Amino acid sequence: MNICCIGAGYVGGPTMAMIAKKCPEIQVNVVDLNASRIADWNSETLPIYEPGLLEIVLETRNRNLFFSTDVDLHVKAAEIIFISVNTPTKDYGAGAGHAADLRFVESCARGIAKVGGGNKIVVEKSTVPVRTAQMVKEILNASQNGHSYQIVSNPEFLAEGTAINDLEKPDRVLIGGENSEEGKVAIDKVAGIYSNWVDRSRIITTNLWSSELSKLTANAFLAQRISSINAISALCEETGANVDEVAEAIGTDTRIGPKFLKSSVGFGGSCFQKDILNLSYLCKHFGLPEVAEYWDQVIKMNEHQKERFVRKMLNEMFNTVSGKRIAILGYAFKKDTNDARESPAISICRRLLEEKGSLNFFDPQVSNHSILDTLGIKKDDLENQDSIRFFDSADKACVNCNAVALLTEWDEFRNLDLEKVYHSMQKPAYFFDGRNLFDLEDVKKIGFRAFGIGRS
Repeated sequence: MNICCIGAGYVGGPTMAMIAKKCPEIQVNVVDLNASRIADWNSETLPIYEPGLLEIVLETRNRNLFFSTDVDLHVKAAEIIFISVNTPTKDYGAGAGHAADLRFVESCARGIAKVGGGNKIVVEKSTVPVRTAQMVKEILNASQNGHSYQIVSNPEFLAEGTAINDLEKPDRVLIGGENSEEGKVAIDKVAGIYSNWVDRSRIITTNLWSSELSKLTANAFLAQRISSINAISALCEETGANVDEVAEAIGTDTRIGPKFLKSSVGFGGSCFQKDILNLSYLCKHFGLPEVAEYWDQVIKMNEHQKERFVRKMLNEMFNTVSGKRIAILGYAFKKDTNDARESPAISICRRLLEEKGSLNFFDPQVSNHSILDTLGIKKDDLENQDSIRFFDSADKACVNCNAVALLTEWDEFRNLDLEKVYHSMQKPAYFFDGRNLFDLEDVKKIGFRAFGIGRS
């Protein structure tokens, strides 16, 4: 079998690498118009960081896994085509700020129709609004090139930082298709790929619309849990309760469970906010404003949590950070990834800079360029300024600082010599733990004025 994936990003690259590893008899081609990204996939410095990914790519690359910019060639030759391109939130026109921008998906559909090459199964891997498959199908059928197409929805459920394990041992694989003989054949073909390493009991088949909506719903529910526990963290700080203890207590209830009850500065990443905004837009489109308002509140609570963290820093540091230097430990939206998209650190750092604070940055994987880019700062703007500095270790970033703001839960931060850090800082020295990584009482004993989330 010859399969092709259009899009060499966070989903397409790792997913196709795992398929190549588990299915050596399948030729897997990953194509992208971004030549620089493809060059990175063909090097030993991959464009994304994911534990275990490099080893799999090195094992399969140029054996049955190939990365190329020759999109038409590989699309034409493929029997199954995965569409795994970006579907960002629209920043223009109707639905701006909420609706998904499907221009890249539409472009893929038109490209597939143009090159022909025989009957094909087209798989939606990108996260898309419900009914997107109808658009893809209409474009393909309108081409009248003599070939037939079956559209299948196969949303990803990967968590960055654990994507390889999620791919190797998935909770479920969801495949949706048309309720016809041809549709069932297409579903079985796609399911047959995964059944090389995933037990059939974990492969769930549905109709197209249920599959498309399931991805948005899953992310919305997970984000909702984070916003819920973060809402309780604010009450904990006012009442003397400990949010970690509350989370443990309610998490033992089998109806609730312990996952995604970790309070923090807020959720980030490329999916949660985008998918909730999209879900809200769909609800409004279908005349369900009250449902849309419910999901909008999840986003509002997430923004409120980040602002609460900044207000805490200001209040404790005599209502100003002007003229003070703050060490920012961690910038990725979560550990074990170099992805800073929608990271809580972005809005927190922007607010600190607005308040005339000076920032020292350290993150083990996020590049200096990515930090500046997400903050909307050009490198040339920094030439005659000292408000932003970058460091190659956490302890160096803290030297002569007034405060530490821990914003990503990297495991290496647990091994920080906080006594050494404390003695290298200006006094009074503040420690703001945005991920509740440390025992505050232990940090206070060192001499820090220490604060966490949902803990007093």
